[in-house]
Amino acid sequence: ATFGTRWTLGSWDMDASLGYGLNDMGFTIVDTLNRSLGPTSKTSFDAGGFDYDQLVLNVSGVREVAVSAFSSPLNVAVGLEARREGYSITAGEPDSYRNGGVLLANGSVWVDTTCTTAAGCPTVSGAQVFPGFRPANVVDKTRDAVGVYADLEANVTEQLLASVALRGENYSDFGSNLSGKLSARYDFTKQFALRASGSTGFRAPSLQQQFFATTSTNFISGVPFEISTFPVSDPIAIALGAKSLEPEKSKNLSIGAVLQTGDFNLTVDAYRIELDNRIVLSENLTATNVRNFLIAQGFIGAGGGRFFINGVDTTTKGVDVVGSYVLRTENAGRFDLTATANFNKTSVTRIPSIPKLTSLSPAPILFDRNNVLTFERGTPKDKFSFSAAWKLASFGATVRATRYGEVLSPATTAALDFLLTPKTLIDVEARYELTDHVKFAIWRSVCRDLIPELQGLGAPLERGLARRDRAGRNL
Repeated sequence: ATFGTRWTLGSWDMDASLGYGLNDMGFTIVDTLNRSLGPTSKTSFDAGGFDYDQLVLNVSGVREVAVSAFSSPLNVAVGLEARREGYSITAGEPDSYRNGGVLLANGSVWVDTTCTTAAGCPTVSGAQVFPGFRPANVVDKTRDAVGVYADLEANVTEQLLASVALRGENYSDFGSNLSGKLSARYDFTKQFALRASGSTGFRAPSLQQQFFATTSTNFISGVPFEISTFPVSDPIAIALGAKSLEPEKSKNLSIGAVLQTGDFNLTVDAYRIELDNRIVLSENLTATNVRNFLIAQGFIGAGGGRFFINGVDTTTKGVDVVGSYVLRTENAGRFDLTATANFNKTSVTRIPSIPKLTSLSPAPILFDRNNVLTFERGTPKDKFSFSAAWKLASFGATVRATRYGEVLSPATTAALDFLLTPKTLIDVEARYELTDHVKFAIWRSVCRDLIPELQGLGAPLERGLARRDRAGRNL
């Protein structure tokens, strides 16, 4: 829910808003059981959940200032944003995560092959598929952030438009940062111009990345180990080399051309984005040498796990092309035609390492081939779109076709990689304006050629999805 108001304060055009948003996720696990409870186990569990909320206040002002040295008034924009964020994890009911101590009988399909005791074998704790959040996972964290910005823009000459912007921000949990942007546009003629910009940016570690935690019990060679996603402040994560998360930072450059002739417009922009110190989730560090390392540090029963880390650098290069044309007719109405194209390539230039773990043999992998390829080829390398919007009196319609280029769904080895071929998404919308304030629309979206490809893949796809699901990947 967001509420706002606009008013004038002397020469300033003012704008203020106050907004609140909440996202609450609860997990109910059904058609399963906690095998360690034996025949009395329930088949439905409240596994807990988490929530995130924001309260945001914005106040901004814009005015023009006459500057005799410039060809236009100087446009001045200033603003302030104050934000409060909250994140919490709630535990599930005890039966969703506890171990009731009931052993598996020998011969069960779930028995660890190393377990040969006559009395039976240990049973994994908690609800099958998704053990609930435990009391040790519970957190309730908040933070505050205040940002201020200023933006100045003016025609320095008749042909040269220049702007400069600064934004400073302070977070209660990690400190301050200053970002800036410079941009310029030079009109050689009324029809042709060149433009360029350079900027820096940053993103603070989210509360979720700092504090998310979940734990499950895995039996390795018949011995129970706690496998966790740790917050970086957890003693086990620290023992494995985790450090307080730092903000991600970026450097952005772009250069482009603008062509305008009558009702036709064309823009072409090339860009380069360098993102440093990206935050990623490490691989699961559960190898034997890692477990032995933790035991040597005094963490008996700790089986390792994963945590968020900084350390991935990426470079993205690309080109955006946008063309538009307005066609006006006397009797058939107005047609707005737009075509766009994007070509981009992302390269991973650095992957994280933890010196504390490099002494282990073999050294654990923190960011594997799968994750590198997800960054480099996990999004379309090109995208094309064409849309036509029509309006006549109270009637209107839009048809849009968007083609997404190929995407690689990587696996542990190249033989198991799955290449998704290009796909086209078609959107159709029809509109009718009942009044100046009320509009009615119907909309339809279709993805061409997707179903035949999935049907042709059949069982291998099902096995691949199941494997990825068990590995904790998003589908």
